[in-house]
Amino acid sequence: MRAAITGVQGYVPDYVLTNKELESMVDTNDEWITTRTGIKERRILKGEGLATSDMGQRIVEGLLEKTGTHPDEVELVLCATVTGDMVFPDTANTICHKCGIKNAFGFDINAACSGFLFALTTGAKFVESGMHKKVIVLGIDKMSSIIDYTDRTTCVIFGDGGGGVLLEPSEEEGFVDADLHGDGSGREYLHMKAGGSLLPSSEETVKNRQHFVYQEGKSVFKQAVNGMANSVKTILNRNHLDKDDINWLVPHQANMRIINTVASSLDFPIEKVMINIEKYGNTTAGTLPLCLWEWEPKLKKGDNIILTAFGGGFTWGSVLITWAYDA
Repeated sequence: MRAAITGVQGYVPDYVLTNKELESMVDTNDEWITTRTGIKERRILKGEGLATSDMGQRIVEGLLEKTGTHPDEVELVLCATVTGDMVFPDTANTICHKCGIKNAFGFDINAACSGFLFALTTGAKFVESGMHKKVIVLGIDKMSSIIDYTDRTTCVIFGDGGGGVLLEPSEEEGFVDADLHGDGSGREYLHMKAGGSLLPSSEETVKNRQHFVYQEGKSVFKQAVNGMANSVKTILNRNHLDKDDINWLVPHQANMRIINTVASSLDFPIEKVMINIEKYGNTTAGTLPLCLWEWEPKLKKGDNIILTAFGGGFTWGSVLITWAYDA
């Protein structure tokens, strides 16, 4: 028994933050941003009282309608995010409440940009074990809530949005393999200092601007390229495949230079790499499902797809799936 993706849905907010607008906010310009990141614009969730769960509600409601699934049929909802509505309760259960899902339990997974991979693997195991037949896996982040728009090294990169998939049992296509990793020593290079039990929120932490993403770009770049490329190679070798057997590579949309370098190191043709970073930037846990959502019309039953990501922590890995339906 495998866990097959039987539907995919995405959502991005309406507001478009362009490179041109960023020029008026911080010392940068369109050429500098595009050359270093490949990003032209990103989406921002505007509006009082709107949070990650509101994007999740849009994704889940669209997914249920698209797959003809009643809310009462859903048994588990997993939400990969680093920008949950609150420290607790978890955002997954908030999304269930907003969508009228009453017969499911839910929980959040925080693995930064690798979150969707970790959540997808977790959800697949619940299906493969026979415990559940309908599992929703989400990757969503409202990164604008933790970005310092005076820091040009981070504010040009991140955006808001995400997506989700429905997992159901299949005897044919579906989840095949996962190669997942973590290295806690990497946290010094990519983190948010305050707001947790180590450094609780206070007047001092706010004044010191410690509630924003911090990233040491060079260290992250090197580790991301090595981690993603090596993980993909592990998946290929373990499943006796080569690059010609893979229809699509879906890399985390962190930086166009990282994407190109990973594809080059794998000798993987760029036309078979899903890329939408120029429109949405880095939506953290949301990038992989957003790619699947946009490419859904091109996907065919039986397509071999490798998803790979690298995130703060450090966390990284790859997942191999076979696509279960023709769009």
